[in-house]
Amino acid sequence: MAMGPILGAGRRSRRAPMAEINVTPMVDVMLVLLIIFMVTAPLLVAGVPVDLPDSKAGALDQEQQPVQISLDPSGAIFVDDTQLSPEQLGGRLAQIAQTSTEEGGPRIFLRADRSLDYGRVMGVMGEINAAGLRKVALVSTQGADN
Repeated sequence: MAMGPILGAGRRSRRAPMAEINVTPMVDVMLVLLIIFMVTAPLLVAGVPVDLPDSKAGALDQEQQPVQISLDPSGAIFVDDTQLSPEQLGGRLAQIAQTSTEEGGPRIFLRADRSLDYGRVMGVMGEINAAGLRKVALVSTQGADN
């Protein structure tokens, strides 16, 4: 006589494979990732770090992507995150003006660090004007009344 578990005819063993996959843990992980991305996305800013001055003006509505011109604290010039020398700036602005289909050129956002002197910023604005670009906006952060 054999000594072991006796299985009746037609009875299943206790360790039958599950036919369903539980997706609840996957949904939980996806919701956590979604919340993380929603919280961190507003913290992303433009590529060149500058300390912008405060302003009382509200934000502008935008339809097309503007050209970003940034001046960092050392006075280096960046056009859409590409660093240019002051000698290269005029040629690049002329190229932007020629490729634009809008009258007055595309919208230009000038971002300058608050520690820069007025003459440096006005020099870049003069280059923008000389290239025929007329839609220039100075970027600042919204701050308290000063």
